[in-house]
Amino acid sequence: MANKMNAAYLPGNSTVVFKDVDVPEPGHGEVLIRMKSSTICGSDIRAIYHEHVGKGPEGYQDKICGHEPSGQIVKAGPGLRRFKEGDRVVVYHISGCGVCNDCRRGYMISCTSPWRRAYGWQRDGGMAEYLLAEEKDLVLLPDSLTYTDGAQIACGFGTVYEGLEKIGISGNDAVLVVGLGPVGLAACMLARAMGAEQVIGVDTVPERLEIAREKGLVDHAMISDAGALDAVRKLTGGNGVEKAVDCSGHTLGRQLAVRATRKWGRIVLIGEGGTMELNPSPDLIHDQKTVYGSWVTNIWRMEELVERIVRWGIHPEDLVTHRFPLEKAAEAFALMAEGKCGKVAVVFDEEVK
Repeated sequence: MANKMNAAYLPGNSTVVFKDVDVPEPGHGEVLIRMKSSTICGSDIRAIYHEHVGKGPEGYQDKICGHEPSGQIVKAGPGLRRFKEGDRVVVYHISGCGVCNDCRRGYMISCTSPWRRAYGWQRDGGMAEYLLAEEKDLVLLPDSLTYTDGAQIACGFGTVYEGLEKIGISGNDAVLVVGLGPVGLAACMLARAMGAEQVIGVDTVPERLEIAREKGLVDHAMISDAGALDAVRKLTGGNGVEKAVDCSGHTLGRQLAVRATRKWGRIVLIGEGGTMELNPSPDLIHDQKTVYGSWVTNIWRMEELVERIVRWGIHPEDLVTHRFPLEKAAEAFALMAEGKCGKVAVVFDEEVK
């Protein structure tokens, strides 16, 4: 094993910088992972790539980027209790303190301790040949799933699954997904796998609508414009959908998700950023709708999702439209920033199973 490795950083001016850094050595309770696949998240673009939005302990701290890592353990430090060298793993991308109430629930994303450090933000992430991770942050990746499946689960699919579990999905439901970027496409795939009777997708970008159609993720795909609300109601007998998922992060998208939902329906907000302007009485109160906020997922639910994905026979990797080697990470981030593709992955060693 080499002593140095190539690693990608995001200076915040829509570029990628490469550095040769030392390969880390795992300490007690830690593992060294040979990276196999690391996908790019929309939050990387929104909050780091163009500019460093977060400040202080919650901001990007000039670390190796990439918080959607999957790979194989090649070296184990002392004190491991479950995982071992050779295991294929997904990394839950927030390393919490482990002892606060949120961490004990598995929601390290909500940990507010000074010890909380997110991979790719406050500690080194997956856009390098090796990643140092804590054993408590690992989820076992079955042989039937690819490493890029695992990278998708590490953030996007885990986040979506949490939101869908909050609102509940069954064969009784017509489901509206607003915003068909990688997270929205994941919402369509999972809603269908969970038994939704009808999946309707809307977006303002024609290329995203075409991806959803080509991959068979939706029953109907339409432009999100002034006529979208009436179109959704027409597809649902004038009633609206039972469940809606906003992945747009835009006030108009969120308004559509709420207003296109029928009486007693449920809406989950997953897309980050933006604002939300509503008229509470007609939009929510009189129709007795429920709106949920959902942020990432907990680690036990991520393990559950891995098991369900195998059972459902789906592959999150199918939503990856472009793959790049690490040395072309700059091209990968630039493409993702355009917002017209599906998921973008940086793969290593030709991403073997």
